[in-house]
Amino acid sequence: MERSSFGGNSPVYLLSVLYGKPQAAAHITGSDSYPEISGTVWFYQTNKGVIVCAEISGLPRSKAPCQEHIFGFHIHTGSSCEGDMADPFAEAMSHYDPHGCEHPHHAGDLPPLFGNDGLALSLFLTDRFSVDEVEGRTVIIHDHPDDFTTQPSGNSGTKIACGVIERITDSCQQYVFPN
Repeated sequence: MERSSFGGNSPVYLLSVLYGKPQAAAHITGSDSYPEISGTVWFYQTNKGVIVCAEISGLPRSKAPCQEHIFGFHIHTGSSCEGDMADPFAEAMSHYDPHGCEHPHHAGDLPPLFGNDGLALSLFLTDRFSVDEVEGRTVIIHDHPDDFTTQPSGNSGTKIACGVIERITDSCQQYVFPN
């Protein structure tokens, strides 16, 4: 099997990156209305961008065919998942957008999560930000898919889960995929 290179003088191979230690992670928890949601989003810095890997469980399930749940997925500017009854993650604030771009070109606009009987797995490469730039910010899961058109946030609905992106500094800190 041929390995896929990310180019440059020091190639980075996807599988070797994922077997290594991520530079940061966000531990995701659901709001009071969605307490079963949990998971982790890992961030791996490479020479071509950041590999983002999300593994989420406890997502709302679809009850009918052709109505599978698709969830908005973003990095927000806030540094806290605190909130109130009206907005359980109000302190997550708005989409991360350091360059003043229109939606869907915010640095924090991520591909949607596709629900699979309450689970979602997503893996992608982005050069919209570095791990250093998003450390301390929040990851949000919304209850509707992002339409990638409506300003300013894609009409992605209610924030149902949140996690703060934290640097992984302890070599013993858990960062591997759960069994």
